[in-house]
Amino acid sequence: MKRYRLHLAIPLLMGFLLLLAGLPSAWGVAYVQCPEDTDGDGDLSNNADLPNVQCMSLTGGDGWVTMADGRELYIFSFSDVSAVPAADILDVGVFRANSPAPTIATRQGDELYLTLTNVGTFNRPDLFDPHTVHYHGFPNASAIFDGLPESAVAVFPQASLTYYYNNIEPGTYMYHCHVEATEHMQMGMLGNLYVRAAQAGPLGTCGAGSCTQFAYNDGDGSTGYDLEYALQLGGFDPDFHDASWNVQPLPFAYMWDRYPMINGRGYPDTTVPGALPAPAENGGIVSQAESSLITAAQGQKVLLRLSNLNITVTHTLMSPSIPMEVVGIDSRELRTEDGSTPLHYTTNSVTLGGGMAADVILDTAGIAPGTYYLYAANLNYLSNNEEDYGGMMTEIHIN
Repeated sequence: MKRYRLHLAIPLLMGFLLLLAGLPSAWGVAYVQCPEDTDGDGDLSNNADLPNVQCMSLTGGDGWVTMADGRELYIFSFSDVSAVPAADILDVGVFRANSPAPTIATRQGDELYLTLTNVGTFNRPDLFDPHTVHYHGFPNASAIFDGLPESAVAVFPQASLTYYYNNIEPGTYMYHCHVEATEHMQMGMLGNLYVRAAQAGPLGTCGAGSCTQFAYNDGDGSTGYDLEYALQLGGFDPDFHDASWNVQPLPFAYMWDRYPMINGRGYPDTTVPGALPAPAENGGIVSQAESSLITAAQGQKVLLRLSNLNITVTHTLMSPSIPMEVVGIDSRELRTEDGSTPLHYTTNSVTLGGGMAADVILDTAGIAPGTYYLYAANLNYLSNNEEDYGGMMTEIHIN
């Protein structure tokens, strides 16, 4: 049953706003900006005449997710509506918050047009929170596209803004809402984002021969890989989410993330290869589509694009059985100042503070087929709230 009982106490004005929230298309239309579809196929993400242009459309809104112990939490986040006509976004895009937010993957040299439409909070019509997209760690040419509300533009409900990014530097980044950042990031407005290097092979040695994909423009193939997986570390404080649903969020100083997660999931949900079932509160809409399972054939090199957007703690991720070669930190390859010598190093653990990213390569040559584990070093992060044997852990399947 929907828990609307608390909203009955909202004043009459809030009831009027609820009526407006149910009629979004009558009060506004999303405005999506993207270069013209010059080849006429209707697909702006793969335009033959503009091969280096990508277009993506997101909504900012609310929804529900299910934790690994079965508890449902109310969230704010983004959803991908690139395939939805602009005239329908304000209707179709509500109540579709995803955790994590949809992955943004692009290529060095690509121009990305990213439209954000704020569809409002369907379950909290009394809120008028604006949203932004902050491309964390990226050297924006203009502050207007940085997402910091003090120096950029914040997107209010029923409005749209198209961000422009010239992806000149490869690496692993991340994105999140920067409006009331502590609250909106805790509520789930964060996602994976990375830029693939322009370097072309064959160089280096990968499982089936020479590498053709690279984390960076290394010149020697030392960052080559066969497969890539983006894994974002994070966590939710259930009391904060419940308080946000029940009208008043808690003071930030009280935040205590008791659901440690990888890509918005705790173990064993991290090992589910596809989307998780839709939460009961979500009206049949799937909200957790991003898996955390790592699968490779023996001998392949696997690039893990790790990022930490947890706002309360630093995380250490361990791979005790398959060593990790760290090739980049914060979207910079580890090399000497003159670029002549790689400074990559091999380890079994990587520590990331909030807002940090690392590119690590798992070389499965000589690793016996089987199941291996990637998990948090702190035992208190291996639980789903009060349920043991969960949390920030996933599996690596070598076939």
